[in-house]
Amino acid sequence: MRFLRKVLLIIISFATGGMFLYSAYTKVRPIQPFEYTIVEHLHLPWFIASIFARLMIGLETALGALVVLHLFGKNKLILKLALALLVLFSIYLIWLWATAGNEVNCGCFGDYIWMTPSASLIKNAVLLAFVAILIKWHAQLTFKWTNHLSLLLLFVGTVLPLILFPISSGKPSWVKKDKFRLELTPLYNPIKDDTAALRVPYPDKPAFDLSKGKYIVAFLSPSCEHCRIAARKMSIMKKNNPSLPFFMIIGGIASDLTDFWKYTNSGNILYMRLHRDPFLDYTGGMFPQILWINNGWVVAKSNYNTLNQPEIEKWIQASNLDTNSTH
Repeated sequence: MRFLRKVLLIIISFATGGMFLYSAYTKVRPIQPFEYTIVEHLHLPWFIASIFARLMIGLETALGALVVLHLFGKNKLILKLALALLVLFSIYLIWLWATAGNEVNCGCFGDYIWMTPSASLIKNAVLLAFVAILIKWHAQLTFKWTNHLSLLLLFVGTVLPLILFPISSGKPSWVKKDKFRLELTPLYNPIKDDTAALRVPYPDKPAFDLSKGKYIVAFLSPSCEHCRIAARKMSIMKKNNPSLPFFMIIGGIASDLTDFWKYTNSGNILYMRLHRDPFLDYTGGMFPQILWINNGWVVAKSNYNTLNQPEIEKWIQASNLDTNSTH
C-alpha cells in the first residue's frame, strides 16, 4: 500500500508540473496574443503587459519544472507558490467570467487551446487538489543544496523569458528614402472579370479618401496567423482610443470571415474586401502589410510586433509638414 501511494504521488507530481509547463509552452506560440489578453482584460499599459506576460510564463515554467523534479524547497515553498498562483488565476477567472462572460478565451493556454473561464476554473480546481495532496503527503528529493538550488532555479526560470523573448521597441520602420505614393485606384474601382467568382457586387470600398489625412492601413489575409494577431492588436488599440485611424483591407471576397471575427474581435475597425489579384499586387504575397499613410504617401511600415499605440498617437497628433514628411 505504501508503495502504491508513493507511485500515485509521483504521478500526481508529474501531472501537476507537466500542466504548468504545458501552460507556459502554449503561451509562447507566439507570446504576443497572451500580452494582448492582459492588455484587453486587465487594462495594463502595453509595455507593462509585455513584462508581466513574460514573468508569468517564466514563473509557470519554473514552478512546473521544480515540481516535476521534486525540488519543493524549504517548507515546500515551491508547492505553496504554485498553490497561491492557482488561487490568483482562479480569482482572475471568476472576475473575467463576471465581466466578459463565458464565451471569451481566458488565455490559460494562449491561443493554442481555446478555453472558457468556467472550463479553466474546473482545471484549476483539479490542480489545486493535486498541489494540496503533494503539500500534505509528498516528500521532495533531499541533498545538501536542495533548498538553495530550488530558489536559484525559481529565479532563473522566472526571468528567462525576458531574455529569450525580448520586448519590441515598438518603433515603425520610417521610410527615409524612396518614398512612394500608394496606388489607390484598385481600392475604389471594381474589377471587371468574366470569372463567375468575381461577378459579385464590389465589396465595401472606402467611404472616405485615403489620399487625404493620416491612416494606418493593414493588408490582411483572413487565414494568416500573423494577420489575425495584427488585427486583434489593432482592435484592442481601437478600444483604448477610438480615434485611431485604422483601416483593414482583407484579401479575398469569397472566404468566410466568421472565424476571423471570432478570433480578432476586430469588428470595431473599418474594412473592405479586395479581390485576390489586386491584393497580391499590393502585398507581393507577403502579409500582413501595415502601412502608415500621410496624404497618400507611405511614410512608415510596421509589423504586429512593432505596432505601438503611443507611437501612432504621437504621429497622428504631429502636424502635417508636407506629403513627403517622414514623421
